[in-house]
Amino acid sequence: MPTVTRDGVTIDYAVDGDPAGPTVLLLEGLGYGRWMWRWLTDALADDYEVLRPDNRGTGDSDVPDGPYTASEMAADASAVLDDHGIDAVHVCGASMGGMIAQELALADDRVASLTLLCTSPGGDDAAQTPPEVQEHIFSPPEDVGPRERIRYLMEPAVSEGFYEREPDLVDRIVDWRLAGDATPTGREAQAGAVAAFDATDRLGELSVPTLVLHGTADRVLPVENAALLAEHLPHATVERIEDGPHLFFIEERERVNDRVRTFLGEVA
Repeated sequence: MPTVTRDGVTIDYAVDGDPAGPTVLLLEGLGYGRWMWRWLTDALADDYEVLRPDNRGTGDSDVPDGPYTASEMAADASAVLDDHGIDAVHVCGASMGGMIAQELALADDRVASLTLLCTSPGGDDAAQTPPEVQEHIFSPPEDVGPRERIRYLMEPAVSEGFYEREPDLVDRIVDWRLAGDATPTGREAQAGAVAAFDATDRLGELSVPTLVLHGTADRVLPVENAALLAEHLPHATVERIEDGPHLFFIEERERVNDRVRTFLGEVA
């Protein structure tokens, strides 16, 4: 995998798809490795070049001391674009990746469109993660093995019954997470970026077309954040996925992939 180093921090990224097509940059959520984009990557690869960097703290990227900020992770993403010689890019981010995407669009005029999944503009008006969910995703039991720990941490992000409906997929996800997710240190440092993020006063500066997708049953970042994004983004289209959990782009992957492809076909 190619790498780029910015301010002493090396960022690892994957390149897939058609190098002659428009470029799409996919930005990960808190603690998650680039495995989370495998389905969307497959859906886009015939027509687009797809870049998937691992955020600092994740996978094969460096794990500097934290806390991190969304703006410095956006600067890491800009360095990836520089390294790969990109003049224009369509950016899709989920959860924390959506926050990084907002910062990137504000700082880098190469961003031609935004797709924001299950994310928030931050700030005092944002719908926060409920305290019981916060405790669940950051305080796993100490007397369980690594596979059980990952399943426990992921529970609030998926719908009830998902583990039973797709047990083979869940097992593969656990494998991918063990191999490519953030280290505990990196995850904690990334959490600092989420806690401090606030783009509400700046989003009005953005003129790029934006698609906001959010599950109505999101327990991690409640769906009210979608309306808040629409309030601040001048060119946002908001669509809610009925009963979709935080990881709706995995559970409803075919529907989400089709919608993102349609949007990119319109703007790219």
